[in-house]
Amino acid sequence: MNRTNYLLKSGTAFLLIASFAAACGSSGSGSAPTGASAVGSGGASSSAASGGSSAAGGGAGKPDTIAPTILSVTPADMATGVPINANVTTTFSEAMDPKTITAMSFELKQGATPVPGAVTYAGTVATMDPVANLAANTSFTATVTTAVTDKAGNALAVKKTWSFKTGATVSKGPAPVNLGTAGNFVILSKSGIDTVPTSAVTGNIAASPIDSTGITGFSLSMDSSNIFATSKQVIGKVYAANYTAPTPSNLTTAVGNMEAAFTDAAGRVTPDFTELGAGDVSGLTLVPGLYKWGTGILISKDVTLNGGANDVWIFQIAGGITVAPGAKVVMAGGALPSNVFWQTFGAVALKSSSHFEGVILSQTEITLGTAATVNGRLLAQTAVTLDAATVKQPAE
Repeated sequence: MNRTNYLLKSGTAFLLIASFAAACGSSGSGSAPTGASAVGSGGASSSAASGGSSAAGGGAGKPDTIAPTILSVTPADMATGVPINANVTTTFSEAMDPKTITAMSFELKQGATPVPGAVTYAGTVATMDPVANLAANTSFTATVTTAVTDKAGNALAVKKTWSFKTGATVSKGPAPVNLGTAGNFVILSKSGIDTVPTSAVTGNIAASPIDSTGITGFSLSMDSSNIFATSKQVIGKVYAANYTAPTPSNLTTAVGNMEAAFTDAAGRVTPDFTELGAGDVSGLTLVPGLYKWGTGILISKDVTLNGGANDVWIFQIAGGITVAPGAKVVMAGGALPSNVFWQTFGAVALKSSSHFEGVILSQTEITLGTAATVNGRLLAQTAVTLDAATVKQPAE
């Protein structure tokens, strides 16, 4: 937008008037450019956003007028066989005002009867934790109303209502970690994804805040939309922070959700097992539960995770994870890798021809050796490196 400044002198006073060209229009219906202040009645200057700040979706000096949305919920809409001790969660598209997320704005009902429970909020995730187990083989309806707002005061775009039906089982282990939109990716990295061809990846992959120069070895082909790219090594889409909107915003949210999931997993208290095997869990069978080590862990012989389809494992690891060549993590009893969370502060090294199951939430790097395989997700706050490896997103 072109702008011409005029300086008028009246006595010893100077008045600076900003006159905006055609983009604003002579009728005064146009808006000031980014970073400009509007002169209101009485000559007072005020920023377009409260306190002069802008929220997600707004540029500098612009008000945040974008309504938040709900990206995902658990249990999923129309889910059946839900454990009777399940929590209900919802993931928002942006940070919300915690004061507006209450038992009145986020409610669960059995028919017309409200289910009492505690409503909490952290990151972009709201959780409703019923005070008692839900009735078995019963339908429930969850609702998030437009009384919830983001930090700029924008109300939820539309009320969200979904239903599910319980089974008769109680899930063992802790409540699962909510990945939010990070769960849309089989590999998500903040500083890059590298492959030594040929790797085989099933699911979407993404890097942010690093741009597409951090995704190497995949021979990417940009889609005509410029929103994503493709690769012969990826059954899915490839996203990077410098692609066309809405990709940058979506990735910022996903990375934030990944970090929140890491913090959630690391912050769980009252572990069922501490320092098991002094960090060497080789050859063990592990039941559902919360495990904690003040060191790294080693898997040099097959480890078995034995439990049901709704059971959950969370591993809190102060060091890293090393899986020796040819060693495997094996699921038994119907256990699902989507319910297994490996939270690690140190590096993860899956050596050649090893096999791993579950979601890795690493504060540092994840490296897969030649012909290593993973049934799960690789969510790294630094880099992910593959050497002719196979990564497949888990069944939910």
